[in-house]
Amino acid sequence: MSAATNLENPVLLIEGVSKTYASGTVALQPVDLAIRRGEIFALLGPNGAGKTTLINIVCGIVTASAGHVTVAGHDAVRDFRQARRLVGLVPQELNVDMFETVLATVTFSRRLFGRSGHAAYIEQVLRDLSLWDKRHAKILELSGGMKRRVLIAKALSHEPDVLFLDEPTAGVDVALRRDMWGLVHRLRERGVTIILTTHYIEEAEEMADRVGVIDRGRLLLVEDKAALMAKLGRRSLTLALDRPLAALPEGLAGWPLVLEEDGHRLRYDIAGDDRTAALLAELATLGIGFSGLETHRSSLEDIFVSLVGRPEVASAA
Repeated sequence: MSAATNLENPVLLIEGVSKTYASGTVALQPVDLAIRRGEIFALLGPNGAGKTTLINIVCGIVTASAGHVTVAGHDAVRDFRQARRLVGLVPQELNVDMFETVLATVTFSRRLFGRSGHAAYIEQVLRDLSLWDKRHAKILELSGGMKRRVLIAKALSHEPDVLFLDEPTAGVDVALRRDMWGLVHRLRERGVTIILTTHYIEEAEEMADRVGVIDRGRLLLVEDKAALMAKLGRRSLTLALDRPLAALPEGLAGWPLVLEEDGHRLRYDIAGDDRTAALLAELATLGIGFSGLETHRSSLEDIFVSLVGRPEVASAA
């Protein structure tokens, strides 16, 4: 078992899962991944990376070419019904009957998984998503944002232990994004495990406990967010110089410094110990003045781009 699956009693265990289509296209190389119960896991990757393919395999929509998926101890193939009841999916595409009402749609979805009506629970879900006042409206009468809320309500209708959010806030309004992430926090407090793909990297940076980066069907890394930021994140200090420098003086040899903007700015890349105070003292000794300074710390987006070499994060795979 790889380091990626080295977790005790994970709620979701993916072992050697791959997907090759009949055409020969390799959509997913062997993936090993373990998800902790109650965590928020962000899966990031550009277009065609394999994010949605992996999610669809776990949810039983796509058949894996190899490997095994276990949900809370239930094999996703041999014990399909029980495993699938534990999983909710908010897909990218709208897949509802446009002529049904909101309440009927969500109630029907719950019963598909063998759950009783439980009107009180469904009412709470609809209220959490600001859909209760629209419960008797037909789906076709709703705005795009409201239709997205219905997809979320459907995914939650059967009270899943694991919830997949495949680009849940792509192209929706700010109000829905705010409601969505508020709901994610409440679900997490109840012990629901959240796995999300998103092209809003700032959301992943704010919300996730761990981050996985996938590209060209290969899982590049899985890391606790804080550890990832500490290991791959960079800090720098940039000084606006009083007078431009044509080259770094000999007294600054050995320092991790870079001249920028034709010598008007000096960047100090901080690695390991922060020796900013010593650097400023050395600049004063050499008579190099500056009129301003700014600091920068790598974001999760910077790290993502450095790993996959492409700046865009996709909404599909």
